[in-house]
Amino acid sequence: MKSSPARSPVAGMLLSVRESLLAMLGLGFVTMMVAIDQTVVSTALPTVVAELRGFRLYAWVTTAYLLTCIITIPIFGRLGDYYGRKPFVVTSIALFLVASVTCGMAQSMTHLVLGRALQGVAGGMMLGTAFAVVPDLFPDPRVRLRWQIVLSSCFGIANAVGPSLGGFLTYYMGWRTVFFMNVPLGLGGLYFIMRHLPHIRQMQATDVRLDWQGAVLIAMTLAGLQFLVQWLPVYGASLAMVGLGLFTVACASAFIWWEKRCTAALIPLDMFSDRSVSIMCLLSVLLGFVMFGLLIYVPLLLQGGFGLSARQVGVLITPLVVSITVGSIFSSRIVPRMRKPAYILHAGFGLLAVCGASLLLTGSQTPRFWLVTSLVGCGVGLGMLMPNLTIFIQELVDRSRLGISTAMLQSTRMVGGMIGTAVIGSVISHYYIERVRELDISAFGKGNWLSRLEDPQVLVNAQVQSEFIATLQRQGLHGETFILYAREALVWGIHAGLVLSVVMAVIGLLWLLRLPAFEFAHRRSNVESGKPARSQSESAVESKGQAQA
Repeated sequence: MKSSPARSPVAGMLLSVRESLLAMLGLGFVTMMVAIDQTVVSTALPTVVAELRGFRLYAWVTTAYLLTCIITIPIFGRLGDYYGRKPFVVTSIALFLVASVTCGMAQSMTHLVLGRALQGVAGGMMLGTAFAVVPDLFPDPRVRLRWQIVLSSCFGIANAVGPSLGGFLTYYMGWRTVFFMNVPLGLGGLYFIMRHLPHIRQMQATDVRLDWQGAVLIAMTLAGLQFLVQWLPVYGASLAMVGLGLFTVACASAFIWWEKRCTAALIPLDMFSDRSVSIMCLLSVLLGFVMFGLLIYVPLLLQGGFGLSARQVGVLITPLVVSITVGSIFSSRIVPRMRKPAYILHAGFGLLAVCGASLLLTGSQTPRFWLVTSLVGCGVGLGMLMPNLTIFIQELVDRSRLGISTAMLQSTRMVGGMIGTAVIGSVISHYYIERVRELDISAFGKGNWLSRLEDPQVLVNAQVQSEFIATLQRQGLHGETFILYAREALVWGIHAGLVLSVVMAVIGLLWLLRLPAFEFAHRRSNVESGKPARSQSESAVESKGQAQA
């Protein structure tokens, strides 16, 4: 049976199946590049930080990426509507490749953090434009769903191989190859997109207005919040921290004031007058907090706390990311049949709370089955939440705000991830250093070895660890004992940080109680008429007022 060509939004333009496939193949390469970059970096991060000797900037490797990504998503999403998405997709891939090479050549943690910030700019441009190409190419939702399988498959493959590949490359070839691996994927995507992706403009407006003032204000707000979270545990309630807090509040207030008066607001604040949309965005923040807390700090728990190699960490993290895809597929099958679709969100946050709590019971001697089961449960919970929050908010808002609502959900999830990464990192550092300092220096001789033990890189860098043990041996001390004590301190610190993730999952469950009941409109209308249910893509959700009535 021969497939019919897909009609693009450009008048009179038809894309053949071959052209559609090649264009989607280019987007598939982009999807794999972004997904693999996230998974392999989290696996390799403990080794990276150990070699560059900058554990104090551990969280910044991730938060720098998230911060710049959050700011650029809505900007380039709006530019893509005006000028077409293809130029920005091409630019984002090229910039992502340059940033990846910059990260791979980093000689210091500061250099690496700057490279990750540049990657975030490219990633935000990509998220704001590349993934909006699919509805541009395939306006018919039934056709779009068939082609969506290409991107879903690429994402699933990346999640399946990413952690193990990151561990393998880090262990055998060095962590720099983790970043250089983006180059072949990016070049493949660049070739197919430049050659086969049509240039489609959804809007032909000549007077293009962008809210640059809003972009600057939100950038200053998020940057101030990030520095405040990072530095407050170090400097306490000092005058500088109070000033930074007041600056952040002032920027946030100015942003809200400006957005209410701007005719082309970066973020239409009136969207949040809908209670359901507000709750969805808050749930997205909580989801980001939990998700990035797990993806960034579980590898550190395994490698630094349990003493596993990067290769072993990659193998153990794989079930977590693979089960995200499994949870997404599972929920996509059952949600259209549910009378109350929001129950899938209850199940997702419930799994995160229960399985996250079970991770707090793990130790170096814990059976691997318990650890893997806990990680799989967390992954399935994330998979139930990530796609469904997007689907629900898209169905709850007006059709004219599909793009901005989707961008808002992605941005709020990254805000949660940025805050979660910083807060959990601060908690880990505080508890680790506090427990290490409980050692009685006078009882173990003199020297600066205790300050060296306060840096967790001694737990993941074999060379630093050997030098540390040799130093203690010259003083007649058994260095391995102190390494074991430091590992226990790090496990304690990471468990203390992950407690916050469990708390956020519980808060998510409680906030779901405030979500107004709704169901897919096609389900109610079909039940009343006796007709068979349509597919989810053809359905709409009843308005909040109808649902409450």
